[in-house]
Amino acid sequence: MPWGNKLHVTIFGESHGPAIGAVLEGLPAGEEIEAEKIFLQMSRRAPGRDKAATPRRETDEPQILSGLLNGRTTGAPLCAVITNTNTRSSDYDSLRDIPRPGHADYTAHVRYRGFNDVRGGGRFSGRMTAPLVFAGAVCRQILKRRGVTVGAHVLSVHGISDSPFDPVGLPASLLENLSSRYFPTLDPSAEERMRAEIESARKNLDSVGGVVECAAVGLPAGVGGPLDEGVESELSSILYAIPACKGVEFGAGFSAAELFGSENNDSFYYDGGSVRTRTNNAGGILGGITTGMPLIFRAAFKPTPSIGREQDSVSLSSQKNTKLTVHGRHDPCIVPRAVPAVEAAAAVALLDMLL
Repeated sequence: MPWGNKLHVTIFGESHGPAIGAVLEGLPAGEEIEAEKIFLQMSRRAPGRDKAATPRRETDEPQILSGLLNGRTTGAPLCAVITNTNTRSSDYDSLRDIPRPGHADYTAHVRYRGFNDVRGGGRFSGRMTAPLVFAGAVCRQILKRRGVTVGAHVLSVHGISDSPFDPVGLPASLLENLSSRYFPTLDPSAEERMRAEIESARKNLDSVGGVVECAAVGLPAGVGGPLDEGVESELSSILYAIPACKGVEFGAGFSAAELFGSENNDSFYYDGGSVRTRTNNAGGILGGITTGMPLIFRAAFKPTPSIGREQDSVSLSSQKNTKLTVHGRHDPCIVPRAVPAVEAAAAVALLDMLL
């Protein structure tokens, strides 16, 4: 099923199939798209580039089949494919019968009557975020020309935290800098401590999760609508399509439940003729509609379920309890590579709402 209202995005393929890809329908014609900016975002998500990621190495260079001519969109569906070249499907043979705890192996087996592709997780693999990052790399260039900048950072890994965004004074230049880095943090020492925690988990044949904080600045007030047309509704629907995303909050989020109304309400004031708020607990959204303040949200990611430790599982064929040790190449922490995926999801959703 395509995602979106004005901008329709379809992601296809499987982790160990010949290729994965994306189709974007509804892009305005004549938009300039720079290949270098696409490659930058793809390289941030690509596997095998960092010790904190899976050693599986893919170039992740998209081949555009339609919708782009001489560097500009034609108005036709924009289709790109990304080949899978470094697969080791034999690592997943046992998972046809013994599902991984914490993974979609079991639910997919039930839903698709055992015909699902378990190699690399198939459709449920984090590899399927590569086409999403491509789509976001296209959309963020169009957004930029409309004055909107998207960026994110690793807010926490297994309880080790970075400094949060300033919810009121957030410069576009900071978001641009973050959106060009593999392991973006505001505090360099936070990255060092997070990396040490990830390495410790890797050595212990385990994994850790964390939180990505994302923001968009330059959005005008008035974008969105009530109920299912709201900015939170649209962003959440595509963020939860990112594998391992288990929670999304906007502005003060769950902490707002602990505040008085007098504390949570963002006071309005005029600043050079523009209405602004002195605080931003709303995260730039009221009633599902943008306020003109920075849009800020956080996405929580669970630990990678594929770990080297022995775990309890079941044999689907014998219907007996058994043990499972997962083999193959997996991320000890997917959070750094989730950052460009979160940015991409935000860029796709925001462009859809602005069109």
